[in-house]
Amino acid sequence: MTTIGPKKIIEKKKEFLYPCAQHFYKNPPQIVRGHMQYLYDHEDKAYLDFYAGVSVMNCGHCNPTILEATIAQLQTLQHTTTIYLTQPIVDLAQRMASILPGDLKRSFFCTSGTEANEGALLLARLHTGKQSFIALENGLHGRTNLTMNVTGIPMWRTDPYLGEHVHIAKSVASTSGSLDERAKASLADIQSILKNNNDIAALIAEPIQGNGGIITPPDWYFKELKQLLEAHDVLLIIDEVQTGFARTGRMFAIETYDVVPDILTVAKALGNGTPISAFCTSDLIAESFTKPSASTLGGNPVAAKTAMAVIDYIENNNLCQQAETFGAFLKGGLESLANTYDFLVEVRGKGLMLGVEVKDTDTMDKATLVDNILETMKDKGFIIGKNGLDRNVLAFQPPLIITKENIVDLLNALNSTFDELLNISN
Repeated sequence: MTTIGPKKIIEKKKEFLYPCAQHFYKNPPQIVRGHMQYLYDHEDKAYLDFYAGVSVMNCGHCNPTILEATIAQLQTLQHTTTIYLTQPIVDLAQRMASILPGDLKRSFFCTSGTEANEGALLLARLHTGKQSFIALENGLHGRTNLTMNVTGIPMWRTDPYLGEHVHIAKSVASTSGSLDERAKASLADIQSILKNNNDIAALIAEPIQGNGGIITPPDWYFKELKQLLEAHDVLLIIDEVQTGFARTGRMFAIETYDVVPDILTVAKALGNGTPISAFCTSDLIAESFTKPSASTLGGNPVAAKTAMAVIDYIENNNLCQQAETFGAFLKGGLESLANTYDFLVEVRGKGLMLGVEVKDTDTMDKATLVDNILETMKDKGFIIGKNGLDRNVLAFQPPLIITKENIVDLLNALNSTFDELLNISN
């Protein structure tokens, strides 16, 4: 395979893409292929991927079992749109109904997490007849106008003309107080908004705020939140775009909180790299969406067949259990490192969606330190992510098919990287 190399790609990006199209690393590799938990660059160097395209490749890169289903459908029927009858989309909808929490049964398929969240917010307005929303600080829900309105991360609120029908409430991300105290403060803020506004259609939240810094509420939080919303006839929309499909040790992260939302959105891992998303709800709420609507590409035969193969692979290979078991092992290793290095503030998350917050050292600010860790780990052959409002949280969201040996290798590489960076900074 002929490649142009990182330098030429960056030159073309600068000339033909928008300036907002940024990339990780001072010296980035050109990624040319992937297989299961590994990526390979233009020089055929292997990287153990602990970011999975931001929680997309839960079943691994170019998974042969899933690709077989994708290719077979590509060779049979690729596209017709939803205005014609095809079987894969209804088979997938039935399959989704079998794994969704509680009474969630109906799915509307589209192509991205943004589009799924936009549809969920629209559905909430149609069902309730109300206009406004509550969202949480540190939340990320998309880049369309409406989903950007309910995004609580300043760097992603790029539209200078956002609307006035969204109330941003406190999340549990505050730095003051214990986790339980922060959760109670969040609920109190939401309750205050509800008391002073009778036009709230829904509250939208991620079970774990991924881009916000792997912000993880206590186990009781969503139960009390749901009760509070029900008392005010407000719907709960749960955004599972990053957390869905076995990532946290359950098929959906909200199941770890023992709560059934009114509307649930999914994307990313559902297609394992093939664009597909959905907003899902109950029979009752779905009845409110009667005006004509369609998605040209959403749930097309290729995406639907791929998604069914993904769900089958997750269940046949016990990836929920694997994420829970290996997540606990990785979390224990990260906590051990945090006890050794005082610039590591906190380890948080569930399953194989974990984050480690980093603070300033005497000689290096936290964002620079995180960038240096990512760069050094990349040079050692490991891909990890970063997130948080200050981009100071190391993110670990690998394909769920990693091995215990992969985790041991990662932890050893992190340990040596921290030693090297401390020596450099001293």
